[in-house]
Amino acid sequence: MYRKILVATDGSALSDLAVSHAIALAAALRARLVILTATEPFHLLSTEADQIADTEEDYRRHMQVRADRILEAAAQKAAASGVEAARVHAEGNNAYDAIIDTAERELCDLLVMASHGRRGLSAVMLGSQTTKVLTHSSIPVLVVRAEGAAAEATAA
Repeated sequence: MYRKILVATDGSALSDLAVSHAIALAAALRARLVILTATEPFHLLSTEADQIADTEEDYRRHMQVRADRILEAAAQKAAASGVEAARVHAEGNNAYDAIIDTAERELCDLLVMASHGRRGLSAVMLGSQTTKVLTHSSIPVLVVRAEGAAAEATAA
């Protein structure tokens, strides 16, 4: 069914749930996995703490170290489950664009992402990257929701 799955992660506990789900799915389907983390480029005028404190060179080095750490942790989980995983660090102003572009370039046929599952006004105001991928991608997206994952963990 699915032969190449992209999972997007920012290293958070929530995205780790998506990574675990994607690895389990890839193992069950004998699919390959693409693990992606995206970072924002350096902006001279920014309110982001990392960008205010750093020079562009320091910022890029810091973001690369962070990306390597995130990708390595996810790749180790995948390897422990016998899943072949490629690692991709993308840079872009919009994470959702980086996710879609990478999935298309890597010929992925499924995207796996996490979501807090917010509803109502908070969902509209926050405008999550997952929502934007769902809106703009023609590739199927499997959304791992925080509350659903918590229920699964409690049942297990």
